[in-house]
Amino acid sequence: MPTNLRVGIVGGSVGGLFTGVLLHRQGYQVTVIERARHGLARRGAGLVVQEQVRRILGQVDRPDLAEVGVWTNERIVLDRRGEVISREHRPQMQMSWDLLYDGFRKLLPEQLYLTGAAVEYVERSEQRAQVSLIDGSTQAFDVLIGADGQGSTVRNYVNGDGSQGILPNYAGYVAWRGLVPEEAMPEQAKAQLFERMAFHFGEGIHALGYLIPGSDGQTRPGERRYNWVWYRTMPFEKLRDLLERAGRASALSLGPGELPEDIRDQLRADASALLPPSFAAAVTTEAQPFVQPIYDYETPRMINQRLALLGDAAFIARPHTAMGVAKAAGDAMTLAAAMAGRSIDEALAAYEKARTAQGQAVVDYGRSLGRSLSLVP
Repeated sequence: MPTNLRVGIVGGSVGGLFTGVLLHRQGYQVTVIERARHGLARRGAGLVVQEQVRRILGQVDRPDLAEVGVWTNERIVLDRRGEVISREHRPQMQMSWDLLYDGFRKLLPEQLYLTGAAVEYVERSEQRAQVSLIDGSTQAFDVLIGADGQGSTVRNYVNGDGSQGILPNYAGYVAWRGLVPEEAMPEQAKAQLFERMAFHFGEGIHALGYLIPGSDGQTRPGERRYNWVWYRTMPFEKLRDLLERAGRASALSLGPGELPEDIRDQLRADASALLPPSFAAAVTTEAQPFVQPIYDYETPRMINQRLALLGDAAFIARPHTAMGVAKAAGDAMTLAAAMAGRSIDEALAAYEKARTAQGQAVVDYGRSLGRSLSLVP
C-alpha cells in the first residue's frame, strides 16, 4: 500500500468524503479541502438508498447506516383538490443526507479535513498538482481530485487554464425545498402524506414529499422530518433577479435562511393556490424554505495530467434521477479501485474510461425525466 503519495480532494461534501475515506484506508496521505468554515453538517435533505450507496457503506464497514431510515409503504399521486388518483404498493426506505455525511465524516481523522479553505488557484503538471488557498498558503499533491460540486473550481483547470469559470447550464426550472419537523405538520396533512411517498403533477409543476430521519438520525414517530420538493419553471432572468435580491448574485443556489422575506411569503401564497392542500400545508409550515436551481453539465474530460473530476464537478444529474449521491459513490469506488493496483497516471486513465459513459447517461436520463414531467428541457 502506498504511504508517501499525497492526494488532495477539493470539496468536503459526500463525494469528497467517500473518496477521502477509501483512499485513506488504502494508505494514501489524504487532505480534504472544504471552503465552508464549519463543514457541511445539516446542509442536506432526503435521499433514496441506492445500490451504490449500500456498496460503499459495506466497503467502509458501516452497512448499518443504510438501515437507518424511514420506510414508506406506498406511492400515491394527488390531484389539485387533494384526491388520491393513483396508489401503488411499493415499500421503500429513505435516509437523510445528514446521516450519510456524518457517518463518513467520522471515518476521516479530523486533521485531514480542512475547513474554511477556499481554493484560489491550481497549478498542474505531469507529476503533481498544487493549490493556492485564499489565506495565501499552498499545498502540493501527487494527484488532486475535484469533488467540489456544481460550481467546481478544479473543473476550470481540467478543461482549461483556469482563467474562465466553466459553469453548468440552467435547465429553466428550480426546486423549492423544505424539511419540516414532524410535530409541526398539520394533522390532516400527516394523515394523508406520512408513511407514503406522495406526488403531484401539473403543467410546469412537479411536487413530491416523504419522511426522513430527524437531524440526528431519529426514526421514531414524532422525531422525524418531512422532506418536500416543489419543482417549478422559472425564467433565467427571474432566477438572476432572485439571486441578486438575496445578495448572492454568483451563487448556484440559496440555502435555508437566505430567501428574502417577501419571496418566502409569495412561495407560501403560490403553494396555497396551486398545490393540493396537504402539500400546500407542508410548504406553508416550513419556516426556512430554500431553492435549488436545476442545472445540466457534462465535462468534456474527467482528467488532465494530475487532476481529476468526481461527482457533480464532472456530471450533474438532475435530482429527479435520485442518483446524484449514488453517482458520486460509484465514482469514488471506481477511482479507489483503480488507484489500488496501478500507477497514478494509469489509474486516472482507467477511472475516466470507466466513468465517462455512466456520467453522460445519468445527465441524459435527467433531461428526459424533466421533459416527461412537462418541465422545461
